[in-house]
Amino acid sequence: MTSSHALRGILSLFFLSLNYNNYFYATEAIRLGNIIRLPSCKVPPFREAPAFRNEKECGSNKNDPINVAMTLDVNYVRGTMAAIFSILQHSGCPEDVHFHFLAAHDTEELTMAIKSTFPYLNFKIYLFDSERVSDKISKSVRQALDQPLNYARIYLADALPDDIGRVIYLDSDLIVVDDIAKLWNVDMEEKVVAAPEYCNANFTTYFTEEFWKDPELSKTFEGKKACYFNTGVMVMDIEKWRREGYTDKVEGWMRVQKQEKRIYHLGSLPPFLLVLAGNIKGVDHRWNQHGLGGDNFEGKCRNLHPGRISLLHWSGKGKPWLRLDSRKPCSIDHLWAPYDLYSSSKHFFDE
Repeated sequence: MTSSHALRGILSLFFLSLNYNNYFYATEAIRLGNIIRLPSCKVPPFREAPAFRNEKECGSNKNDPINVAMTLDVNYVRGTMAAIFSILQHSGCPEDVHFHFLAAHDTEELTMAIKSTFPYLNFKIYLFDSERVSDKISKSVRQALDQPLNYARIYLADALPDDIGRVIYLDSDLIVVDDIAKLWNVDMEEKVVAAPEYCNANFTTYFTEEFWKDPELSKTFEGKKACYFNTGVMVMDIEKWRREGYTDKVEGWMRVQKQEKRIYHLGSLPPFLLVLAGNIKGVDHRWNQHGLGGDNFEGKCRNLHPGRISLLHWSGKGKPWLRLDSRKPCSIDHLWAPYDLYSSSKHFFDE
């Protein structure tokens, strides 16, 4: 760490973890001690989370909910549960947060898992039609990136009800350690997406030599200050997305990749960059401390970036629950562990 802000951020998360462990011991017999066993071995069992209630100053949540969208999949549901838990725990008005989950299958069992773990949660599950995107996916550097559900964020505007105009999209491999209302209230400034931008990243590496050598394709970014942004954390104006046909724009680049020439290597990220890079609302970097899962090939351990922390994101190959279970975790994974509600997890007591 090279910054006093970063050191304070790490210390605050460390003490947050310690405080939560104390809370866990104190309440286990009341709420978390009840193990929820589901009828199928597909969806793992989770502890029931405590009820989170609004503070007095929150008022009514009926007219202005905070809409959070995530995908829901058996392979990542453990991460999803931790993400939900972290959002509720740090929210001043948790009952105002409404969750919208896109699932490709097994909606009944996944619904039971969510209801059992969070009995008071405001949520809906929507069935995502994988066939809509399966013929547009081209092979990438990591198999997990090629799953149809990884592309569901492109279709949020179609999947969610018309009365929802704004949504925060979040990946399942993250935790939020700040009040998500702060991210929700960002001024979009007429942009369709708001997200942290990383203009120091080498933007050219996200596309192939064939792309940059083609004069028609490479001029896509002419006149723009095109910067990398991570699509795992986005505030989206889906009303504007619908109105201006952004789904068709993103799909257009996917068709080029699939049918004409290989212009990128990574799943659903590059077509987003091709359409939106240089034309989004930049958000403070504290809202996406990404890359904690390492690279897409080896997933080696990484440290926190300098600066304040509101969201930690294990993008990359290494996922914290897998590394903790293997008993070969990275140091950063211990910040995720207090939010793990998986009933068989032992690391609360082992560390």
